[in-house]
Amino acid sequence: MKTTALALSAGDPAGIGPEIIAKAWSALRAEGPSFMVVGDAQLLASAGGGVKVRAVTGPVEAIKVFSQALPVLDIPLQAPVVAGKPSGAHAAQVIRWIETGAGLALSGAVTGLVTAPIAKAPLYDAGFAFPGHTEFLAELTHVGQGQPPHGPVMMLAARDLRATLVTIHMPLSAVPAALSIEAIVNAGRVTVEALRKDFGVAVPRLAVAALNPHAGEGGALGGEEIAIIEPAVRALRELGIQVRGPAPADSLFHAEARATYDAVLCMYHDQALIPVKMLDFWAGVNVTLGLPIVRTSPDHGTGFDIAGRGLARADSLIAAIRLAAEIADRRSIA
Repeated sequence: MKTTALALSAGDPAGIGPEIIAKAWSALRAEGPSFMVVGDAQLLASAGGGVKVRAVTGPVEAIKVFSQALPVLDIPLQAPVVAGKPSGAHAAQVIRWIETGAGLALSGAVTGLVTAPIAKAPLYDAGFAFPGHTEFLAELTHVGQGQPPHGPVMMLAARDLRATLVTIHMPLSAVPAALSIEAIVNAGRVTVEALRKDFGVAVPRLAVAALNPHAGEGGALGGEEIAIIEPAVRALRELGIQVRGPAPADSLFHAEARATYDAVLCMYHDQALIPVKMLDFWAGVNVTLGLPIVRTSPDHGTGFDIAGRGLARADSLIAAIRLAAEIADRRSIA
C-alpha cells in the first residue's frame, strides 16, 4: 500500500454518495489506492451498509487504518439526512467538504481530490454561485486568472475514449455564441498538455468535432465551422499540435475513429457525454484538466431516486479513484 492518499469529498449527503463511497472502500481496501473521505463520519457509518468507519485527523492516519476501516475526516452535518431528499440545511457543510479537500490537495497533504456527486440547487441558498464542481474548483485553485492556456477544461474518459469540452454547463441555445477561436485553442492546448503530463502520451493526437451536422456543409448548415472552428484548428496546428477537424461528430466515436486520436475536443456537453456513456455507462470518469491539483469524479449525478436503497453501483467512483491515483503518480514522476 502506498504512503500517500487521496481526499474524497462526500458529495450530497442525501444522494448515493455515502453508499458508493462505502462500496468503493470495500473494493479497494486491500490494495488501494488509499483515500480519506471528507464528510460526516456518522452518516458514512449509518448509510454505508455496515462498513466500519474511523474518524481520523488527517491523511497520515487515514493511510494507517485504510485496510481496516473507512477513514473519514469528520466535518459533521448540522441537520438530519433523509435519503433521496436534498436539503439546503446541508449546504454549508457540503461546500466546506469540497473546500477542505481542495485545500488538502493544494497543500500537498493529499495527492489529489475525488469528488462525489453534488446537487447544485440545494447549495444556492448558501452562496454557491457556480454551475458545478469544475467551475468552483477553478475558483478555489485560482485558475483562469492568468494568461492562457489555462483550465478548467472538463474531460470525460471511458475505455479508449477521452473527450474534452470547449463549453460546459450551459443551454444548448447559448453554445454558438460562447464559442470562439481563443476558447477552442485554449481547450486544445490544455488537453494536449494534460495528455502528455497526466496520461503519458508523448505525441498527442487531437481531433476536433464540428458543431453543426455534416461539419456545416460548407456553410449551408451553419457558419461556425468556417468562422470559428477551422481557424482554431489552423492555430493549433501552427503551434505544432497534431490535430484534425472540424469533423462531423457522427463519425468521430466508433472504434476505428477512436484509434486515430488520443482525445477529441467537443463543442458542447452532450456531444462528449453521450458517446462516453454509450461506450461505458457504468465506469466513465470526469477529469478536470488545467488545475494545479488532480481532480476526478464519477460521471453521474446524485441518484436521489435510488438513494438509500442499496442499488447504486460504485464502478464510476472506483474508476475515478484509480485514475486520480494514476495521474498523481505520473505528476510525481515528472
